[in-house]
Amino acid sequence: MRFPNALTRMRHPLYRVYERRLTASLPRHALPKHVGVILDGNRRWARAAGRTIAGGHQQGADHIAAFLGWAEEMDVQVVTIWLLSTDNLSRSEQELADLLPIITDAVQSLADSRHWRLRIVGTLGLLPEGTREELLKAAETTVDCTGMVVNIAVGYGGRDEIADAVRSLLRARAAEGKTLTEVAETLSTSDIADHLYTTGQPDPELLIRTSGEQRLGGFLLWQSAHSEFYFCEAYWPDFRRVDFLRALRSYTQRERRLGR
Repeated sequence: MRFPNALTRMRHPLYRVYERRLTASLPRHALPKHVGVILDGNRRWARAAGRTIAGGHQQGADHIAAFLGWAEEMDVQVVTIWLLSTDNLSRSEQELADLLPIITDAVQSLADSRHWRLRIVGTLGLLPEGTREELLKAAETTVDCTGMVVNIAVGYGGRDEIADAVRSLLRARAAEGKTLTEVAETLSTSDIADHLYTTGQPDPELLIRTSGEQRLGGFLLWQSAHSEFYFCEAYWPDFRRVDFLRALRSYTQRERRLGR
Protein backbone atom coordinates (compact mmCIF):
# COMPACT_ATOMS: atom_id res chain seq x y z
CA MET A 1 0.00 0.00 0.00
CA ARG A 2 1.34 3.44 -0.89
CA PHE A 3 0.45 6.75 0.70
CA PRO A 4 1.19 10.07 -1.00
CA ASN A 5 3.34 11.67 1.68
CA ALA A 6 4.65 11.27 5.22
CA LEU A 7 1.96 13.46 6.79
CA THR A 8 -0.81 11.44 5.18
CA ARG A 9 0.86 8.24 6.31
CA MET A 10 0.95 9.39 9.89
CA ARG A 11 -2.73 10.40 9.86
CA HIS A 12 -4.12 7.52 7.84
CA PRO A 13 -5.90 5.07 10.19
CA LEU A 14 -4.63 2.04 8.28
CA TYR A 15 -1.08 3.26 8.76
CA ARG A 16 -1.59 3.51 12.52
CA VAL A 17 -3.05 0.00 12.56
CA TYR A 18 0.00 -1.25 10.63
CA GLU A 19 2.35 0.37 13.12
CA ARG A 20 0.53 -1.16 16.09
CA ARG A 21 0.59 -4.61 14.50
CA LEU A 22 4.26 -4.26 13.68
CA THR A 23 4.98 -3.34 17.30
CA ALA A 24 2.95 -6.26 18.61
CA SER A 25 4.73 -8.71 16.28
CA LEU A 26 8.18 -7.97 17.69
CA PRO A 27 9.46 -10.59 20.15
CA ARG A 28 10.52 -8.47 23.11
CA HIS A 29 12.98 -11.06 24.38
CA ALA A 30 14.90 -10.93 21.08
CA LEU A 31 15.26 -7.15 20.76
CA PRO A 32 18.69 -5.48 20.97
CA LYS A 33 19.80 -3.96 24.25
CA HIS A 34 22.24 -1.52 22.64
CA VAL A 35 21.42 0.32 19.41
CA GLY A 36 23.83 2.63 17.62
CA VAL A 37 22.58 5.22 15.13
CA ILE A 38 24.41 7.29 12.53
CA LEU A 39 22.16 10.33 12.13
CA ASP A 40 22.89 10.98 8.47
CA GLY A 41 21.21 13.12 5.84
CA ASN A 42 20.50 16.45 7.54
CA ARG A 43 22.19 18.48 4.83
CA ARG A 44 20.55 16.57 1.97
CA TRP A 45 17.18 16.88 3.71
CA ALA A 46 17.73 20.65 3.92
CA ARG A 47 18.57 20.94 0.23
CA ALA A 48 15.53 18.87 -0.76
CA ALA A 49 13.28 20.94 1.50
CA GLY A 50 14.68 24.28 0.34
CA ARG A 51 16.07 24.98 3.82
CA THR A 52 19.46 26.23 4.95
CA ILE A 53 22.08 23.71 6.04
CA ALA A 54 21.74 25.02 9.59
CA GLY A 55 17.99 24.46 9.32
CA GLY A 56 18.63 20.84 8.36
CA HIS A 57 20.92 20.32 11.32
CA GLN A 58 18.33 21.88 13.62
CA GLN A 59 15.58 19.65 12.24
CA GLY A 60 17.78 16.63 12.85
CA ALA A 61 18.60 17.73 16.40
CA ASP A 62 14.92 18.27 17.16
CA HIS A 63 14.22 14.67 16.13
CA ILE A 64 16.58 13.01 18.61
CA ALA A 65 14.30 13.05 21.66
CA ALA A 66 11.48 11.36 19.73
CA PHE A 67 13.82 8.57 18.64
CA LEU A 68 15.09 8.04 22.18
CA GLY A 69 11.49 7.73 23.32
CA TRP A 70 10.83 5.04 20.71
CA ALA A 71 13.94 3.15 21.80
CA GLU A 72 12.93 3.32 25.44
CA GLU A 73 9.47 2.01 24.59
CA MET A 74 11.14 -1.07 23.10
CA ASP A 75 13.22 -1.68 26.25
CA VAL A 76 16.53 -0.67 24.69
CA GLN A 77 19.04 -0.11 27.49
CA VAL A 78 21.77 1.81 25.66
CA VAL A 79 21.66 4.06 22.60
CA THR A 80 24.74 5.55 20.96
CA ILE A 81 24.05 8.42 18.58
CA TRP A 82 26.73 9.90 16.32
CA LEU A 83 26.26 13.64 16.08
CA LEU A 84 29.66 14.80 14.87
CA SER A 85 32.64 12.89 13.50
CA THR A 86 36.27 13.93 13.61
CA ASP A 87 36.04 14.27 9.81
CA ASN A 88 33.09 16.67 10.22
CA LEU A 89 35.39 19.04 12.09
CA SER A 90 37.03 19.87 8.75
CA ARG A 91 33.81 21.38 7.42
CA SER A 92 33.60 25.10 6.72
CA GLU A 93 34.06 27.48 9.61
CA GLN A 94 30.55 28.86 9.06
CA GLU A 95 28.86 25.46 9.11
CA LEU A 96 30.65 24.51 12.32
CA ALA A 97 29.77 27.85 13.85
CA ASP A 98 26.11 27.04 13.14
CA LEU A 99 26.29 23.34 14.01
CA LEU A 100 28.11 23.31 17.35
CA PRO A 101 25.54 25.48 19.18
CA ILE A 102 22.77 23.28 17.75
CA ILE A 103 24.51 20.23 19.20
CA THR A 104 25.08 21.81 22.62
CA ASP A 105 21.47 23.06 22.77
CA ALA A 106 20.18 19.61 21.81
CA VAL A 107 22.26 17.90 24.49
CA GLN A 108 21.17 20.45 27.09
CA SER A 109 17.53 19.86 26.15
CA LEU A 110 17.98 16.10 26.53
CA ALA A 111 19.62 16.64 29.90
CA ASP A 112 16.85 18.97 31.05
CA SER A 113 14.25 16.31 30.27
CA ARG A 114 15.70 14.15 33.07
CA HIS A 115 14.69 11.02 31.13
CA TRP A 116 18.09 9.60 30.22
CA ARG A 117 21.62 9.27 31.55
CA LEU A 118 23.86 11.05 29.06
CA ARG A 119 27.52 10.32 28.33
CA ILE A 120 29.63 12.41 25.97
CA VAL A 121 32.11 10.28 24.00
CA GLY A 122 34.74 11.24 21.49
CA THR A 123 38.07 12.98 21.20
CA LEU A 124 36.77 15.95 23.14
CA GLY A 125 40.09 17.78 23.00
CA LEU A 126 39.35 18.49 19.32
CA LEU A 127 36.29 20.54 20.23
CA PRO A 128 36.32 24.24 21.13
CA GLU A 129 36.77 24.59 24.89
CA GLY A 130 33.38 26.24 25.39
CA THR A 131 31.56 23.51 23.47
CA ARG A 132 33.37 20.77 25.37
CA GLU A 133 32.58 22.32 28.75
CA GLU A 134 28.89 22.82 27.90
CA LEU A 135 28.50 19.22 26.76
CA LEU A 136 30.22 17.72 29.79
CA LYS A 137 28.34 19.98 32.19
CA ALA A 138 24.98 18.98 30.67
CA ALA A 139 25.85 15.28 30.87
CA GLU A 140 27.02 15.64 34.47
CA THR A 141 23.54 16.78 35.53
CA THR A 142 22.13 13.39 34.46
CA VAL A 143 24.45 11.10 36.47
CA ASP A 144 21.66 10.29 38.92
CA CYS A 145 19.12 9.49 36.20
CA THR A 146 18.16 5.83 36.15
CA GLY A 147 16.74 5.66 32.63
CA MET A 148 18.29 4.51 29.38
CA VAL A 149 21.97 5.32 28.86
CA VAL A 150 22.58 7.59 25.88
CA ASN A 151 26.11 7.88 24.51
CA ILE A 152 26.43 11.07 22.49
CA ALA A 153 29.35 10.79 20.09
CA VAL A 154 30.75 14.24 19.30
CA GLY A 155 34.16 14.70 17.70
CA TYR A 156 34.12 10.93 17.42
CA GLY A 157 36.08 8.60 15.15
CA GLY A 158 36.38 4.84 15.56
CA ARG A 159 40.11 4.77 14.86
CA ASP A 160 40.65 7.63 17.29
CA GLU A 161 38.73 5.73 19.97
CA ILE A 162 40.95 2.67 19.58
CA ALA A 163 44.09 4.82 19.67
CA ASP A 164 42.79 6.60 22.79
CA ALA A 165 42.07 3.21 24.39
CA VAL A 166 45.60 1.97 23.74
CA ARG A 167 47.11 5.18 25.10
CA SER A 168 44.94 4.94 28.21
CA LEU A 169 45.93 1.31 28.69
CA LEU A 170 49.65 2.07 28.36
CA ARG A 171 49.41 4.92 30.85
CA ALA A 172 47.58 2.68 33.33
CA ARG A 173 50.17 -0.08 33.00
CA ALA A 174 53.03 2.41 33.30
CA ALA A 175 51.48 3.71 36.52
CA GLU A 176 51.60 0.12 37.79
CA GLY A 177 55.32 -0.01 37.02
CA LYS A 178 54.98 -2.30 33.99
CA THR A 179 57.49 -2.09 31.15
CA LEU A 180 56.43 -1.89 27.52
CA THR A 181 57.72 -5.42 26.96
CA GLU A 182 55.66 -6.73 29.87
CA VAL A 183 52.55 -5.02 28.52
CA ALA A 184 53.11 -6.46 25.03
CA GLU A 185 53.49 -9.99 26.40
CA THR A 186 50.20 -9.93 28.27
CA LEU A 187 48.07 -7.62 26.12
CA SER A 188 44.62 -9.00 25.25
CA THR A 189 41.59 -7.70 23.38
CA SER A 190 39.70 -7.45 26.66
CA ASP A 191 42.42 -5.13 27.99
CA ILE A 192 41.78 -2.72 25.13
CA ALA A 193 38.01 -3.08 25.45
CA ASP A 194 38.28 -2.03 29.08
CA HIS A 195 39.59 1.36 27.95
CA LEU A 196 37.07 2.13 25.17
CA TYR A 197 34.59 4.98 25.56
CA THR A 198 31.81 2.42 26.06
CA THR A 199 33.58 0.28 28.65
CA GLY A 200 31.14 -1.50 30.94
CA GLN A 201 28.37 -1.44 28.35
CA PRO A 202 27.18 -4.24 26.07
CA ASP A 203 28.42 -3.98 22.50
CA PRO A 204 25.75 -2.72 20.08
CA GLU A 205 23.75 -5.57 18.58
CA LEU A 206 22.16 -3.28 15.97
CA LEU A 207 23.64 -0.33 14.07
CA ILE A 208 21.34 1.88 11.99
CA ARG A 209 22.40 4.41 9.37
CA THR A 210 19.91 6.72 7.73
CA SER A 211 20.04 8.48 4.33
CA GLY A 212 20.72 5.40 2.19
CA GLU A 213 24.49 5.37 2.66
CA GLN A 214 25.71 1.82 3.22
CA ARG A 215 28.91 2.21 5.21
CA LEU A 216 29.86 2.70 8.85
CA GLY A 217 32.31 5.54 8.28
CA GLY A 218 34.28 4.51 11.36
CA PHE A 219 31.36 4.26 13.79
CA LEU A 220 32.06 1.97 16.77
CA LEU A 221 34.68 0.05 14.83
CA TRP A 222 35.78 -2.13 17.72
CA GLN A 223 32.34 -2.67 19.27
CA SER A 224 30.59 -3.53 15.99
CA ALA A 225 32.53 -6.74 15.29
CA HIS A 226 29.35 -8.79 15.70
CA SER A 227 26.71 -6.08 15.15
CA GLU A 228 23.87 -6.35 12.68
CA PHE A 229 23.63 -3.42 10.24
CA TYR A 230 20.46 -1.76 8.97
CA PHE A 231 20.55 0.91 6.29
CA CYS A 232 17.47 3.09 5.84
CA GLU A 233 16.77 5.28 2.81
CA ALA A 234 15.10 8.05 4.83
CA TYR A 235 17.12 11.10 5.76
CA TRP A 236 17.46 11.43 9.52
CA PRO A 237 14.84 14.22 9.94
CA ASP A 238 12.32 11.98 8.11
CA PHE A 239 13.18 8.81 10.04
CA ARG A 240 9.88 7.61 11.55
CA ARG A 241 8.93 5.30 14.36
CA VAL A 242 7.83 2.73 11.78
CA ASP A 243 11.30 2.88 10.20
CA PHE A 244 12.76 2.06 13.60
CA LEU A 245 10.28 -0.77 14.10
CA ARG A 246 11.21 -2.18 10.69
CA ALA A 247 14.87 -2.08 11.68
CA LEU A 248 14.02 -4.02 14.83
CA ARG A 249 11.97 -6.51 12.83
CA SER A 250 14.86 -7.05 10.43
CA TYR A 251 17.16 -7.61 13.39
CA THR A 252 14.91 -10.21 15.01
CA GLN A 253 14.59 -12.13 11.74
CA ARG A 254 18.33 -12.64 11.34
CA GLU A 255 20.31 -15.63 12.53
CA ARG A 256 23.01 -14.20 14.74
CA ARG A 257 26.00 -16.53 14.74
CA LEU A 258 28.38 -14.08 16.45
CA GLY A 259 31.31 -15.32 14.37
CA ARG A 260 30.68 -18.97 15.16
